Amino acid sequence: MEPLPDLSTLSDDDLRTVIRELEKEEDEISFERRMLHGRIDILRAELVARLREQVSAGEAQLADVERLSEILSAKAMPSSGGGE
Repeated sequence: MEPLPDLSTLSDDDLRTVIRELEKEEDEISFERRMLHGRIDILRAELVARLREQVSAGEAQLADVERLSEILSAKAMPSSGGGE
C-alpha cells in the first residue's frame, strides 16, 4: 500500500480522484477476498465429506463429525487471536 500524498497539496478534484482510485482498489480486494472464502468453503466441505465417509466406513477415529463440521465451517466460537 502506498502512503497517502501530502493532502495539503491536492486540489479538491485530486482528492476525489484519489478517493475513487482507493475505492476501486478496495472493491477489487473485496472481490478477491470473497473468491478466496468461496474456495476455502469448497475445500472444507470436501474435507468434511471425506471424514464422514471414513467414519461411516469405520476408518476414522473421529466420533463427532457434526462438531468437526461446525469447526471447519467457522460456526464455532472464534479464537481470541484478535483479528480477521
